[in-house]
Amino acid sequence: MRRLGLRWGRELAKVRFSVEEVPPVEPGFEGPVPLGQTVPGEGGRPVRIVVFRRPTEARATGEAEIARLVRDLLVEEVADLLGLSPESVDPSYDSPDD
Repeated sequence: MRRLGLRWGRELAKVRFSVEEVPPVEPGFEGPVPLGQTVPGEGGRPVRIVVFRRPTEARATGEAEIARLVRDLLVEEVADLLGLSPESVDPSYDSPDD
């Protein structure tokens, strides 16, 4: 997040980032469990980008992969929020190196 904040600080100034254990899913939900989501701001609350800890940990094989998954997820959510491609938000997007 630090790298995104340095590059996109002004655009992300009112966005809040958080971590929750699991996503809210409806009973009978089928499909892959999301690793994160952007929650629109309502009633004066800021937009939130949420990372779901347990699904992220379940998909990763170690700490380095968790870090890469979180990095790529944040880049994707920020890109979607700003209407840009992930590669333009962070050139290291989807690369194995940080």
